[in-house]
Amino acid sequence: MQYMILCTDRPDALELRKANRAAHLKYIADAGDKILLAGPCLSDDEEPHPVGSLLVIEAASMTAAELFAKNDPYARAGVFESAKISPFKPVLGNWLNPQEGD
Repeated sequence: MQYMILCTDRPDALELRKANRAAHLKYIADAGDKILLAGPCLSDDEEPHPVGSLLVIEAASMTAAELFAKNDPYARAGVFESAKISPFKPVLGNWLNPQEGD
């Protein structure tokens, strides 16, 4: 099943995020095919900067998705103020296999 992980950074987390970026990217890369979509959520000011993260992952259960989110180096370093994990059903999008959205 797919799960959406939506994380919001603490207001003062930009430097902490930068310091843990390499470890976070390695963690995501090491997850391989479990990662369906991943990227930073950006501020809407003149110079956008990361203010959170959005991931869509394949996981066996909500518990597995929670464990994946908890072990993310950003989470372990305290970058996130909050994280919301929800079951997710992809329906439309260029990244989908056409039969999956039916």
